[in-house]
Amino acid sequence: GLVSKGSWTSGYVLITEFVGVGYRRMVAILYQTAFTVGLVLLSGLAYVIPHWRRLQLATSLPTFLLLLYYWCVPESPRWLLSQKRNTQVIKIIDHIAQKNGKSPLPDLKTLSLAEDVTEKLSPSFADLFSTPHLRKHTLILMYLWFTSSVLYQGLIMHVGATGGNLHLDFLYSALVEFPAAFIILTTIDRFGLIRPLVVSNLVAGAACAVMIFISHDLHWLNITVACFGRMGITIVFQLVCLVNAELYPTFIRNLGVMVCSSLCDLGGIITPFLVFRLMEVWQGLPLIL
Repeated sequence: GLVSKGSWTSGYVLITEFVGVGYRRMVAILYQTAFTVGLVLLSGLAYVIPHWRRLQLATSLPTFLLLLYYWCVPESPRWLLSQKRNTQVIKIIDHIAQKNGKSPLPDLKTLSLAEDVTEKLSPSFADLFSTPHLRKHTLILMYLWFTSSVLYQGLIMHVGATGGNLHLDFLYSALVEFPAAFIILTTIDRFGLIRPLVVSNLVAGAACAVMIFISHDLHWLNITVACFGRMGITIVFQLVCLVNAELYPTFIRNLGVMVCSSLCDLGGIITPFLVFRLMEVWQGLPLIL
């Protein structure tokens, strides 16, 4: 889990730094759609391989293919620039230009003259709190990551604990993430990031509130409302990822995403105890929290 989290975060930051500003948000959303594809495949894989140890092995082995990325994927030119490794920047951009059938920019040659002239930037945890704006952004993002994780995973666990077909219920809730990505792609340029983030949080919270009053005998209705909540919190998750990557300067962007998203992991650890312990008191209690 620790290694996969690092590879996901590094890949997300890398892909957002490689593309131009005009395509960054679209590419970032499409990158996260691959996560949804994995969830859909997981439901079928869990049905075919019911033993959890074998399932864990089947889902872990393909990650070894990521080792090939070291030789196939170049380093981020933006990060290299922040580290004053300008010679490597020139080589990578020249290679990209050749692959795209473009002529290299002549101004790039002047970068090599500035290499090692200024001090290289070395990011640290303290940099995330070095200014009032960075402190505010870091604390808000940590809170958003934590609450989004608790709600996202809490909905999944609550639906699974209320009966029904576990594999189908998981599949249904995973499929709604595709329209969530479509909604983001069609609204983000018009409404920005903050308004969709707020509205989606309200939709997810409203879905939890409605589920409290639905009888457990109406399992199909519970699943339907939970799917709307899952769609809302998925939009929140993807927008938080975008905001997280855009708010930090290049030299601490990867560190900022890693540190803030670690609160997502903390939420994932706490959620099972919240859901299952509180359901022993009353099944609707986790939905209130």
